[in-house]
Amino acid sequence: MSKRAALVALVCALVGLGVSLAASYTHYRLLSDPTYVSFCDVNATVSCTQVYQSRFGTFRGVPVALFGALWFVVATLLSITGMNARESVRENIPGYLFVLSTLALAAVLYLGYASFVLLKAVCLLCLTTYAAVIGLFLVSGAATTFPMTTLPRRAARDLRVLVGNPLAIGIAVLFFAGAATTLAFFPREGSVVEAANTPPPEVTQDQRAELERFMASAPRVPLVVPREGAKVLIVKFNDFQCPACGQTYQQYKPILAKYEASNPGAVRMVLKDYPLNRDCNEAISQTLHPAACDAAVAVRLARMRNKGDAMEAWLYSNQPSMTAASVRQAAKDIAGVTDFDEKYASMLSGVKNDIALGKQLGIRATPTFFVNGVKFDSAILPQYFDAAIAYELKQAPK
Repeated sequence: MSKRAALVALVCALVGLGVSLAASYTHYRLLSDPTYVSFCDVNATVSCTQVYQSRFGTFRGVPVALFGALWFVVATLLSITGMNARESVRENIPGYLFVLSTLALAAVLYLGYASFVLLKAVCLLCLTTYAAVIGLFLVSGAATTFPMTTLPRRAARDLRVLVGNPLAIGIAVLFFAGAATTLAFFPREGSVVEAANTPPPEVTQDQRAELERFMASAPRVPLVVPREGAKVLIVKFNDFQCPACGQTYQQYKPILAKYEASNPGAVRMVLKDYPLNRDCNEAISQTLHPAACDAAVAVRLARMRNKGDAMEAWLYSNQPSMTAASVRQAAKDIAGVTDFDEKYASMLSGVKNDIALGKQLGIRATPTFFVNGVKFDSAILPQYFDAAIAYELKQAPK
């Protein structure tokens, strides 16, 4: 690999690394601070937040941007090697980069499709990483001068060189240790509260002050939802097949129970249906949750038989395997619903009324919360949810 080609590859890798780290930081702030507004949120379409908080923004709870940062670290190390290693190793570097960038290109094509076609949102940081990957793909492809079928043999030879180099071994150990530590300790999106009675961690004084400033200054949307005497009205637009909706269901349950015990009737949670399924929700562009319409109807039918809570619990516990058929069977087994098909159309009209309200309120994703009219466009960490309720209770007329 010529030093010029290696330098161009290094520039692409460093740009991608810097942007991936910025994206990871942005995702971290979105997870840890409900009042945070990303610098790359220009409007409803050009929005990093819209992309990061979608189901395509994470893999097994870890932000995709973090995996991208680790990939660019590898590309950076290879590019530096292409500039400084012995000639026999340098000539193989383009092949390694070409293989890695080909795999990365497949990933960014999928993510780009998800962003532009499914979500209809543009993430400027993501676009920059895509460009960096394409740049590495083109540079490494042009610099590779040997048949790719010889790459395994070349890699085995270079591996023997690496094992005999203490500096290379040290760098490899540091990379793998750092990668494992980062992936292990980076906050997971919507980590579920394992025990129903486990209280959320306390917010710090500064965090509470920041949240209260947000609550005091945020516009309040008037909602046509009866309070029934509650001082704090929480409205959740929900999809029963949405992972974050299930996570908040588990996380918020002990918080709501705490306020019901200390302030009976003062806090009311109202669930509104917003299935991300075009079979019943024409306000969205793409079906993301195929069983969501049936799930919403199942809960409504179960409530008529005083089995709504049990039905909700089953749905949230079986999201990965949920299908329209399994939902209907569960409605029969749990709530004794034997007329699902006959009642489906009439129940769905109520679901569509919720969808119409959600469309008026500009709902773009689930879950979306309104706490006394203050809108939160995504899941709220439980400690902030708790603090927001406490603030509203404190502000309520005595």
